[in-house]
Amino acid sequence: MTALNYHHLRLFHRIAHAGSLTRAAEFLNLSQSALSVQLQRLEQQLGHDLFERRGRKLILTEAGRIALDYANTVFETGDELIKVLQGRPHTAQHVLRVGALTTLSRNFQLEFLRPVIGRPDIELVLRSGTMHDLLTQLEMHSLDVILATIAVRRDAATDLHSHLIAEQPVSLVGRPRPDGQPLRFPEALRTVPVMLPSLDSEIRVALDRVLSLAGIRPVIQAEVDDMAMLRLLAREGDGVAVVPPIVVQDELQAGLLIEHCRIPDVTERFYAITQTRRFPNPLLRDLVTVSRSPPAAPDAG
Repeated sequence: MTALNYHHLRLFHRIAHAGSLTRAAEFLNLSQSALSVQLQRLEQQLGHDLFERRGRKLILTEAGRIALDYANTVFETGDELIKVLQGRPHTAQHVLRVGALTTLSRNFQLEFLRPVIGRPDIELVLRSGTMHDLLTQLEMHSLDVILATIAVRRDAATDLHSHLIAEQPVSLVGRPRPDGQPLRFPEALRTVPVMLPSLDSEIRVALDRVLSLAGIRPVIQAEVDDMAMLRLLAREGDGVAVVPPIVVQDELQAGLLIEHCRIPDVTERFYAITQTRRFPNPLLRDLVTVSRSPPAAPDAG
């Protein structure tokens, strides 16, 4: 294979960051046709299309996203060389792009990312959104992984995989009671107000099934689809919240909340959703392997 043409790589780098041939050509003071020809030569040399056209937009393919990561590294390394020789060193970084549902526990996200947090060779890009938005970004190769509490159906067109990376118990959690007596499930929910996840939560579906079998209709104080908000309500309300202890680990350790009891047969599952790719991010493979190791005793959140 002939040596890589770094001039063509530089032009590709500019097109990718500009998002269109028009803007890149204006910046480089070249004609669009000349720029397009040189991009095609780079694609021929690499053996992969680097962009796909969607209307007037250029969208990076998987190979294009890989090429851009390397191009960023190449040109950042050149900048680093100048800084080093000028006495201003800079460390090159690899990029890991992680998306998470807006309702996902922040404490769980932190536990998942802990192995790479603070590493000088890794830049973390974190995004939150709805499942639809995150799956779109995953398909466009702008994310490497999605963290969620629900698995997605594997689709032949997108080839998605849901990796079960953790399964946490679910408990009745609330402020310490004046009588100092812990509550018992499910009897306590006949009279004690309860704050619940929303109806589309897997926790809620399982809990409703258990309570129905026990003949209990709970006094619902709140229904919340955001674990961060449920955590705050548990701190302020007089009732109890149905949450995985990891969501409120800081409050449990500080004594602001107590775990009254575990709820049998109800758990929260956490998934890492990926897409089959020819060039998977190697950082992600190691991260998912670490996360699937048996969890330490909660430190819940």
